[in-house]
Parts: sequence; C-alpha cells; structure tokens
Amino acid sequence: MCFVAVKTWMPREVSSLADILADARVWKLKDASAAPARPVWSTGKSSLDARLPGGGWPTASLIEVLLDDTGLGEVQLFLPALVESQRRTDSSGAQDAPWIVWIAPPHEPYAPALAQQGIELGRLLVVRPASAMEALWAAEQALASGVCAAVLLWLKGTDDRWLRRLKLAAESGGALGVLFRPERHRFESSPASLRLLMTQGEHEARLDLLKVQGGRPGPVDLGSIPMDGTSFGSP
Repeated sequence: MCFVAVKTWMPREVSSLADILADARVWKLKDASAAPARPVWSTGKSSLDARLPGGGWPTASLIEVLLDDTGLGEVQLFLPALVESQRRTDSSGAQDAPWIVWIAPPHEPYAPALAQQGIELGRLLVVRPASAMEALWAAEQALASGVCAAVLLWLKGTDDRWLRRLKLAAESGGALGVLFRPERHRFESSPASLRLLMTQGEHEARLDLLKVQGGRPGPVDLGSIPMDGTSFGSP
C-alpha cells in the first residue's frame, strides 16, 4: 500500500489523489473512433515549437528532461503549455479546468507567482511522496486518470520498466507527462518520445534536444529563460 502527502490550493476541500480518481470523467466510456486528435501545447518559444512535431509539447506522451541542476528554468519551459491546457473545455461539458499535478518537486511551489502567470491553483495538486516508488505510483495513477492535463514528476532515477509504464499511462490518459531527472541518465535508453537536456551555460541555460520522434534533434536557441525562482519558493 502506498501513502503520499498531498498539498493543494483549493476553494473547497480536496485531500488526496483519490479525488482525481473519483472524478466521474475518469470512468466515462468514449467512442475511440470518434475521439479527436490529441492537442499539442505551444512551448511559448517559436524556435522550439519549430523543432517539435506538431509545433509544441505533445500530449498523451512522456517527455524526459535531463538536468545538471534544478532551478535552471525547467518549469518556466512548460508554464505556457500548463496555462493553455487549463483553458481547454472538456469534451464531457464539465466546466472545471483539468488538473495539473506536481509530484516530488525539489522546492515548495510559489503559489502567488504561479497564479499571476495564469495557473488555476484550485486545480493544482502537489504530491509529496515518502519514496521514489510512491512517486512513481502516484504519477502513473494521475497520468492514466483521464482528468489531468499534465503531470510533472521529479526523480533522481528509475528503471526502464517504470518509464514504459509512465509512457503507457500518459498515452491512455491523454496527459502531458514530464519527468525531470539528473543529467547522468542521458546515455541510458528511454522510451520517452522526447528527451531534452538542460545545462547551465556561461550566461544562461542551454537546451539540447537529444531525442525527437518526428522532429530535429540538436541545440535550440531559446534566448534567456527565467530561472525557476518565480515558480518555486524556499526549499
């Protein structure tokens, strides 16, 4: 049995990941033949959109971001997509924005700055698992739930079996799955459809596309990426 600590900014009481799984939309049967194409969310950077298939971050997929340190702007890289994803109207007609889930972030999310940038805090769930295994379990459940727009997971490492499970969960739930882990894993195989490497350059963060299915790998000039101090508070 897994136990996780959960923190939310909610106008009403929501206590755990079970609230997502209790959402009726998780269990609503859909006609697969009538399902619309999965959306692609813009990165907010035209130079990066141009290098990605479809012109943005692919939903229903797993993206792996390898870091030589946290706080380089990795969350800022996804914020435009997170904001846009919450503006969608669910096909079921529900008025609530989809969930965004952060699992094991390295620092405390800074709610005022996130709200100012357009994140709906009432649908942001922060999970503080006690172990890597519990983090992986929570990520798999959230990705497969069908009511999450995006799931961001920070881990120091995991094996190929779990990566494949996360990928399958993202595909079945239609969510954007983002796994952040250390740069030392760059030479390991990964089933992720997109792999990025973020490193600290002399004056700004550097981004390299290591693996892009249907796109072009190589370095991307993003200009200046804001550091994640605007997304995170104190450790």
